[in-house]
Amino acid sequence: MNIPHLTSSLTNRLRSGARQDPARDWIFTLIFFGIVFIAIIVWNAWAFDTVSRGGTIGVAPKNSTPAFDSSSIDAVHTVFEKRAAEEAKFDTGTYRFTDPAQ
Repeated sequence: MNIPHLTSSLTNRLRSGARQDPARDWIFTLIFFGIVFIAIIVWNAWAFDTVSRGGTIGVAPKNSTPAFDSSSIDAVHTVFEKRAAEEAKFDTGTYRFTDPAQ
């Protein structure tokens, strides 16, 4: 394949007065985007396989510090325990609820 001839042929076709062939142009366009589409699928398959096996894409972090403090989670657990205790008081009959609509 003669590369200089290919580039000069391409530049000649891009000039405004050149003979146009829409069918050829569409075929080249579809082939180009087909190759790009296949490359995207291969990249995504590789990335999914890497991540699903526990790997990282790019440079792995040097150290992994926790993103949250465990005391905040303990506070949430305490709130839910208090709510559960209040609900149990309604269920066991410690609190009596009378519906005013009745």
